[in-house]
Amino acid sequence: MALEWVVLGYAAAAEAIMVLLLTIPGLDGLRRGLIAVTRNLLKPFLSVVPFCLFLLMDIYWKYETRPKCEADSCTPTEHLRHQKSIMKSQRNALLIASALVFYWLLYSVTNLVVKIEQLNQRVERLKNKD
Repeated sequence: MALEWVVLGYAAAAEAIMVLLLTIPGLDGLRRGLIAVTRNLLKPFLSVVPFCLFLLMDIYWKYETRPKCEADSCTPTEHLRHQKSIMKSQRNALLIASALVFYWLLYSVTNLVVKIEQLNQRVERLKNKD
């Protein structure tokens, strides 16, 4: 079960790195190639969204079906296991949220950078025309 969390973590990290590279000033020469790569990767990265929904349902199912550990009904070991399970679920929910937010940011930033490039080209054409 840990493999899907590793995959989601790598996908979120790749999205974060691409957003950073697209937004760092001074990388104009690299930005054109990065825009092309990012635009080609947006569709495959869209598979992160249903994957996150599946993992969110998995967290919910584990939350609903785990044994309850209330008051004196369990041993200290069981109580510790229960607390670890809650912490892992919270960590995994945070990973899901970050992957979805980074995908949305990557999509938005890529579209904005493409529009800025198109506007810069239009300005250059108007300057050359005059």
